[in-house]
Amino acid sequence: MATELRRLRESQGFKLSEAAKQAGVPASTLSNIETAEARRIKVRDIDALANLYKAPGEVREALQELARESKEQGWWSKYKDVFGGNALPDFEVEASMIRTYQCQVIPGLLQTPEYSEAVFRAGRAYTESEVQRHVDARLQRQQILNRHDPPQLWAVIDEAALRRKLDDPQIMRGQLQHLLNIATRHNVDIQVLPFTAGMHAGLAGSFVILDFPASADPSIVYTETATDSLFVQDAASVQRFVTIFANLNSAALRAPHTLEFVRQIMESEHQHDY
Repeated sequence: MATELRRLRESQGFKLSEAAKQAGVPASTLSNIETAEARRIKVRDIDALANLYKAPGEVREALQELARESKEQGWWSKYKDVFGGNALPDFEVEASMIRTYQCQVIPGLLQTPEYSEAVFRAGRAYTESEVQRHVDARLQRQQILNRHDPPQLWAVIDEAALRRKLDDPQIMRGQLQHLLNIATRHNVDIQVLPFTAGMHAGLAGSFVILDFPASADPSIVYTETATDSLFVQDAASVQRFVTIFANLNSAALRAPHTLEFVRQIMESEHQHDY
């Protein structure tokens, strides 16, 4: 598809930047498509480019089919046993900003391997091999934070998640230290929502808001239950979650105070270990 799209563009006399602008497709996206480096190709983008290039009907259909197939080519396609029909990684790799509120556990993108393993063992719902598959998949998800163009991650974490006792206290200590380390990155903001905040806007539970670089791609919200995953795309509902996150942000500790708060928890828990 990469070669065909480039041939179509050149046959119409368009430079890449000009084609991107007229089709309403980000230039970086078009460049990635033409060099076969795109992580996810949207059918809408293919339609816009096909219209601009005056592609014949059979060529358009072939390109659309390739775009649909591209969604299966991400690393997560190897973990269908873990994600099932859950397309969260598919959206995470495209997101420019990820805002998350977690009330029970450390956000998955910020978990250490040991902590992640403890999370999946807790429910006793998985075999030994299944636990490892889930941990491996979670670590793969985290690689978006190590890209040269990582998304901005903004996490508000309830104090309860930081104080939850594990059988091995060193696992939680390692997890808290990891939060301190990763919080120094320019693209990661971490806030703790302390118990002293009292009743707050996030009492309905955890959620993730994903924003995308192209203005044509509206934000979406991801939530989950014990048996299902839900993507919220209705504009009014998404706005409701954005407002909730803003309230949580206001109620949570500022970043510097959060780091000090985490250090204090580590010190107090360390004293209790002896």
